Amino acid sequence: MIKVDISNVWGEITLPDLLNMEKDVAAAHATVMDGSGEGSDFLGWLNLPATEPTEEIRRIQAAAARIRENSDVFVVIGIGGSYLGPRAAIELLQGANHNIGKGKGDPQIFFAGNGLSTRAWNELCRLLESKDFSIAIISKSGTTTEPAIATRALRWMLERKYGTDGAKQRIFAITDPVKGALRQMASEEGWETFVIPASVGGRFSVLSPVGLLPMAVAGIDIMQVLRGAAEGKKAYDIRSFENPVWLYAAVRNLLYRRGKAIELLESYDPAFKMFGGWWQQLFGESEGKDGKGLFPVYAELTADLHSLGQMIQQGQRNLFETMIRFAPPTQTAVVGSDYKNLDGLNYLAGKTLDFVDEKAYLGTLAAHVDGGVPVLTMEMGELDDKKLGEMFYFFELACGVSAYLLGVNPFNQPGVEFYKRNMFRLLGKPGYEAN
Repeated sequence: MIKVDISNVWGEITLPDLLNMEKDVAAAHATVMDGSGEGSDFLGWLNLPATEPTEEIRRIQAAAARIRENSDVFVVIGIGGSYLGPRAAIELLQGANHNIGKGKGDPQIFFAGNGLSTRAWNELCRLLESKDFSIAIISKSGTTTEPAIATRALRWMLERKYGTDGAKQRIFAITDPVKGALRQMASEEGWETFVIPASVGGRFSVLSPVGLLPMAVAGIDIMQVLRGAAEGKKAYDIRSFENPVWLYAAVRNLLYRRGKAIELLESYDPAFKMFGGWWQQLFGESEGKDGKGLFPVYAELTADLHSLGQMIQQGQRNLFETMIRFAPPTQTAVVGSDYKNLDGLNYLAGKTLDFVDEKAYLGTLAAHVDGGVPVLTMEMGELDDKKLGEMFYFFELACGVSAYLLGVNPFNQPGVEFYKRNMFRLLGKPGYEAN
């Protein structure tokens, strides 16, 4: 079970403050689990954790095996949760440099359709030159601008390279079960499809085929991921403050009420960066409405201490930190010695890098708390496929509970459409003409 240490928030909040939240947290948790609140049509993510493979999971595993066998590169097309979830999973378990040295049998995995940069598109095209590749198109509608543009182009590249029939074997659609342009396109073209349940929103979809197919292609054991989530679902159903989900949701709301408008999620592992991006969307899109919501920001430590550290230490007192910690890996690295010692590091000779990392964490924690910044620490334990599934479920449940505490619907995102309307009008899309 994930452990949430709140010992460094006392002073900003009190024990009576926390205990007074108990009834509200219990009600918010019950609202999520029994589907009695706003947005209850989108609680399908609660049913995604599993201990045994379904028929669709077996099809995902079979498709992943074919992709691994015949492709040097696998391109995942999607935006938002369709992109952040799978990329977060792969990079957290395999590192940001996971593509180096890969090819058939263990394909490189790239992501497209998550932006409109010409430079990024040209780079992807160069990476695909002379490579056998397959694609997965992830979209409920099939009409979202960024992934739709990438889909057109990559589909054309596949058909030119392999012919229409050959391309069909390399295109996979992950979409709505019955409706939408992508569902229609896949049916007409004969692409293999996997279902995003209608009751699962994009930012809660990582444990559906949205995340499972890319993970399986990357060689991650998706049943272990799902079992970790299933164990988390059972563990985090405790209805008291022994539940770390309750602690996290309650404390972040109490701090928000005390004027802490920013939550800075931090990890000392660069591989956590995309998970931080997934968390940012999960909480930002779920809570940021009706003039409410903490602003979620991710920082990588110790690197960002050299850019944000001054602001955290002595800037406005309008933020709190949530520090993520993992157990050290089994393979250690040791600081060497140098007889000249010009860098002055011989005092660390023989110490492990994890030892130095731990002291950096403790030193940063003490400095920021002394500077008036409340800090929560999450001890994740050992990182593996099961822990990944548990983490995804933990944050999804915490997000639902926290949003209901805040008094907003966690599962809609009405503000997302405003920029699209303006963009469509400027692009001249039919039906969006200026009034």
